[in-house]
Amino acid sequence: MTEETGAKAAIKTRTMEIAAAVFILICGAIVIYDSARLGAKWGEDGPEAGYFPFYIGAILCIAGVVNMVTAFVAARRDDSNFVELRALKLVFSVLIPTAVYTALISPLGLYLASTIFIAFFMRWLGKYEWWLVALVSIGNSVVFFVIFEVWFKIPLPKGPLEAALGLN
Repeated sequence: MTEETGAKAAIKTRTMEIAAAVFILICGAIVIYDSARLGAKWGEDGPEAGYFPFYIGAILCIAGVVNMVTAFVAARRDDSNFVELRALKLVFSVLIPTAVYTALISPLGLYLASTIFIAFFMRWLGKYEWWLVALVSIGNSVVFFVIFEVWFKIPLPKGPLEAALGLN
């Protein structure tokens, strides 16, 4: 619990700083590995394909190590909360449905997935009436279909509903 608000801490700042440093270090290591695979030396005709990315990867690794050391040293001075449990729950209340929406785009198509996504948020978080939820969520998808597919001729991912309606 934090002293100021009485809220329960979900993650400490030090933990997130270390996680970010490890992520940067891993990214740098991947760049170095792939650069070595491509060739990171100076060849007869100049630098090989991985020469410059190798040094970028090395810089990322150094930055990751420096950030990790800094996080461990700073932890002695400051052990503040990165996020409280209540705030983290709010983040996940948007993140999880968005991930599900993204996963539904491929099998259902963008327009049906968007209709479900908007309807879900309007009803679940907004507590709107069903008629308004249907009007806005379906209307939104119809408007975007007209804008992208009809006016701009930009095909977006379609699913079985559009195929059944002959809109593919």
